[in-house]
Amino acid sequence: MVSGFVPLSGTEDLTLLAVRIILGTVMVYYGTLKIKDLKANAKFLDKIGFKPGAFWGFIVMMIDLFGGILIILGVYAGIFAALFGFQMIIGIIWKTTKTDKPFTDWSYNLILLALSLVIITFGPGKYSLNNVLFNLLA
Repeated sequence: MVSGFVPLSGTEDLTLLAVRIILGTVMVYYGTLKIKDLKANAKFLDKIGFKPGAFWGFIVMMIDLFGGILIILGVYAGIFAALFGFQMIIGIIWKTTKTDKPFTDWSYNLILLALSLVIITFGPGKYSLNNVLFNLLA
């Protein structure tokens, strides 16, 4: 990269909006699957060692479904990105140590962790409800 040249300079807030929409949509999708069958989700978590499965299933579903919606809107995005990022770290550790899954099975978790880190690091951006509310109250 040439010094002083920044590709897509000035589009940071649009990029953060896109990252929020992409990450939040993935989270909502998986949260919706979990809420549709909480018992199956609890059984799965029990089976893989996250006990009690009903408790952890509920926590994960809440982070995925409601956290995903809030990330899309840009409300408490950093908090829910951190919680979801932590889920992805646990998923990576579990898949690599307990199941010996290949990189192709946990690389998706790694990508979602990276998107979470973008939001944690740079915030929700200008096009977020946090920003709108903050400007109204200021």
